[in-house]
Amino acid sequence: MNYRHAFHAGNFADLVKHAALIAAMARLTAGRSPLTVIDTHAGRGLYDLSGEESRRSGEAEAGIARLMQAEDLPAAMTPLRDAVVKLNPGGGVRFYPGSPRLIADALRPGDHYIACELRPEEHQALAANLRGRPGVETLCVDGYQLAEQRLAPTGRALVLIDPPFERSDDYVRITETLAAVARRNPAACVMIWLPIKDLETFDGFLREAEDAGAGPLTVVEARMRPLSDPMRMNGCALVLARPPANLQAELEDICSWTVRSLGQDGVSRVWRTG
Repeated sequence: MNYRHAFHAGNFADLVKHAALIAAMARLTAGRSPLTVIDTHAGRGLYDLSGEESRRSGEAEAGIARLMQAEDLPAAMTPLRDAVVKLNPGGGVRFYPGSPRLIADALRPGDHYIACELRPEEHQALAANLRGRPGVETLCVDGYQLAEQRLAPTGRALVLIDPPFERSDDYVRITETLAAVARRNPAACVMIWLPIKDLETFDGFLREAEDAGAGPLTVVEARMRPLSDPMRMNGCALVLARPPANLQAELEDICSWTVRSLGQDGVSRVWRTG
């Protein structure tokens, strides 16, 4: 997969991930307890869909552009549409928010967000896009390592793991981080984004994740087409450990709308392991 998310910003996978992230953040910030969010692969936080990369891939046109025109959006997806409208007050869909922008917008006084980005040029853009935000810290570091080192042993927390999957060890490091988070703060929520290319890779990861000792996992699958070509990204998944309560119905609505409206003979489902 191409590391530069500008090629993929606003595609179907972003819609699933970001709508689910907004829903999770709404629940995690509903109480009085302060929240810490650690984002292991933050990217730049804001994307210009009029840029060459986005126009070349056409993924935003097949994703967020269609969502903005939809008349049948479920309630779980309207906050994402509202966030895009806010970024484009003149109309259209030029700017699209990455996870860092959505998380920063949801923070309350006293909450803390640590956004990690290892690529220097991407981190520089991230720091500029989030400059001046209270409670926000941007670091040019290995997010896997930082999640284990900086996560507090108690308190409400969310760890977002969304790597580019251009390294051969990403699946292994995700599993190691999942286990480390469970040991360090057994109450912390973890949200993992994954591509779905073939079932063998996906099922293998789920087996390893279960063995990591993180407890039962909630699995959100958006298969956009039959898994007949393992060289393509045929869908995406979210794997959540210790998700906020009462989130499943929203996850189902997000997943089913995306597959039904943007996929081709696809399948959506939300289920639990264990």
